Amino acid sequence: MGARCSKFSFCWFHSHLKPSVLESSDQENGEKHERKLWPSFGEFSLDQLKTATNGFSSENIVSEHGEKAPNVVYKAKLDNGQWIAIKRFNKFAWPDSRQFLEEAKQVGSLRSERLANLIGYCYEGEERLLVAEFMPHETLAKHLFHWEAQPMKWAMRLRVAFYLAQALEYCTSKGRGLYHDLNAYRILFDQDGNPRLSCFGLMKNSRDGKSYSTNLAFTPPEYLRTGRVTPESVVYSFGTLLLDLLSGKHIPPSHALDLIRGKNFLMLMDSALEGHFSKDDGTELVRLASRCLQYEARERPNAKSLVTSLMSLQKETEVPSYVLMGLRQDTASSTKQLLLTPFGEACLRLDLTAIHEILEKTGYKDDEGIANELSFQLWTSQMQETLNLKKHGDTAFRAKDFVTAIDCYTQFIEGGTMVSPTVYARRCLSYLMNEMAQEGLGDAMQAQVVSPEWPTALYLQAACLFSLGMENDAQETLKDGTNMEARKNKN
Repeated sequence: MGARCSKFSFCWFHSHLKPSVLESSDQENGEKHERKLWPSFGEFSLDQLKTATNGFSSENIVSEHGEKAPNVVYKAKLDNGQWIAIKRFNKFAWPDSRQFLEEAKQVGSLRSERLANLIGYCYEGEERLLVAEFMPHETLAKHLFHWEAQPMKWAMRLRVAFYLAQALEYCTSKGRGLYHDLNAYRILFDQDGNPRLSCFGLMKNSRDGKSYSTNLAFTPPEYLRTGRVTPESVVYSFGTLLLDLLSGKHIPPSHALDLIRGKNFLMLMDSALEGHFSKDDGTELVRLASRCLQYEARERPNAKSLVTSLMSLQKETEVPSYVLMGLRQDTASSTKQLLLTPFGEACLRLDLTAIHEILEKTGYKDDEGIANELSFQLWTSQMQETLNLKKHGDTAFRAKDFVTAIDCYTQFIEGGTMVSPTVYARRCLSYLMNEMAQEGLGDAMQAQVVSPEWPTALYLQAACLFSLGMENDAQETLKDGTNMEARKNKN
């Protein structure tokens, strides 16, 4: 692949991304995935976790009920500087260490950007602890019910519902469709402001399988009858979360359903959202909530159909979550310390007009030195035809007719007579202009294959990843491009 390869390999690209950023996110850590994208799963010693929590200091407790909770969650920092979340079970929760280990390993095998993933466990003596990725921007409950600076925007509420549905669909597809006590405290926000489902709820709270700590008014009716959690019970709890998102309050389902049946659903809506959502969207979300809250479990939708229903409701999909949430993005600070070139800056801002101007101005000078095996045919009619296609593509690109540019550049590439990283870069931007970020990412990667030491290819990969909402990976790639450019300028 040349002197240096981006962390994004083609096998990762094809297996890791779906046809649209709005489709289901179901990453898994199989052989074909680059392991470093996901934290590995392993055993921690009790001493390690004691040190990380300052001896399980109460100051490090981040779970809702503090020390009074039967199972306490701590924020902790490992020796390598990594922040983690630790769930410490009470002493009688898991007397059978093998059962605990089995459950932990199953949940630890899941890997998705929609989950706060489980990265380890500890069992020593009577101690049973789980270790997960730490999410720095608190819970959905905090942002919905106890907000300070701004209420959660409508587009962000729709995104939370959608990402949560994707998380449930992923878990179901991996045979872990049961989630215990799904509520607004189980949804956490990562450093990019994206909502993630806590992995802790994928394990029973204890061997007795007690699954609902919340008020009985919010408990699925069949759980009250049988004491068992089913995938349909999880969908019921998802319905209560949709009510939370609609109302900004924790409304008992029975009260909400009375309002819905009486066609008074607007009384449900959070007053802070007034004038910020369409009645059609509100009606659609209310309809979905009432389907999830059907008394008969078999009448509720499954996770897959929740994803489908919520996909079409998404708004402002190009705006990163941390912007919608009004958060300061921690990872952005590391990028700001980099001395970005104007092109790197444009890719960071996803300023497609500026990217277009720079690519247009640069022309094809970066193609110099790229070997074209068939160059001896330069004057044949086949070559002339190929050059004409590129010329037509360039004319369309200059005129911002990006659909025609894609068509001409595609014919040029498929002709196979010449190889041009700049053509891939131009088609990449044309795809971005047409909201086809996944295809754009493929082209930016291909440009790097052709020209491994070309920073533009990495910058464009970063732009595509930003567009796909994969901020962490985008920041890393932007850093790689900047470092590559700095090395080139030194030589």
